[in-house]
Amino acid sequence: MSMVEAESRQGALWLWLDRPQRHNALVPELLAALRAAIAAALQEQPVALVLSGRGPSFSTGGDISGFLANASSREELISYSDGLVTELHEALLDLLAFPAPVLAAVNGPVTGGSTGLMLAADMVAMSDQAFVQPYYSEVGFGPDGGWTALLPERVGTAKALQIQYLNERLAAAEAFELGLAADVCTRAELEARIETWVDGIAGRYRQTHRATRQSIWDDQRRGLVRRRLEKEKSRFLELVARPETLEGMQNFTRKRA
Repeated sequence: MSMVEAESRQGALWLWLDRPQRHNALVPELLAALRAAIAAALQEQPVALVLSGRGPSFSTGGDISGFLANASSREELISYSDGLVTELHEALLDLLAFPAPVLAAVNGPVTGGSTGLMLAADMVAMSDQAFVQPYYSEVGFGPDGGWTALLPERVGTAKALQIQYLNERLAAAEAFELGLAADVCTRAELEARIETWVDGIAGRYRQTHRATRQSIWDDQRRGLVRRRLEKEKSRFLELVARPETLEGMQNFTRKRA
């Protein structure tokens, strides 16, 4: 069974992260399914692409249990981590290159590298129960998923550093104030809010949307993001197999057991 469910609605294609029992935490299989769904969406030419999550969370970043299950040797852990982060970063680049508007319905917490799925979206609606938090400094990972490649441009360098140094939790209202979300509503209203946006998008010339998105996310700008993501991955791999990072992962899972 796929970990990503596709649903056509009002001319838009909704992609649901569908691993609710693990809060849609990222594993290679989920990211491969997401990339396949994005590729398939190119053939459907939807009015918009919408990302959301099944269950209580949007996505809680890389599944720590996945890292620990592949930590029998340093080489195995680095190989697993390389594959996971590569798939995540390629998914973000796929989203940035998508020709139609990309929207995100953030139904619950979004943490770690999954935040990149928000950052790659053009418009984000957040449930008032959702929040954003990095958690990297709690575990010992290097930031991935665009926390250094995309976030500083959105909120400013100083704020991006502050959030990550202090592992700050951004409630939906603060995310809105910082420009990370275009709207905040109750969870019950979230899908309707996105559908209102889709109606507005569909009522205008699609070629204009395509031209706008391709001009903003042109080859040069996406190339810069790719280079920054490659640096994120390199630093992630430098840190992931260190003894203190393994200890941080074990402590993190014990706290949530």
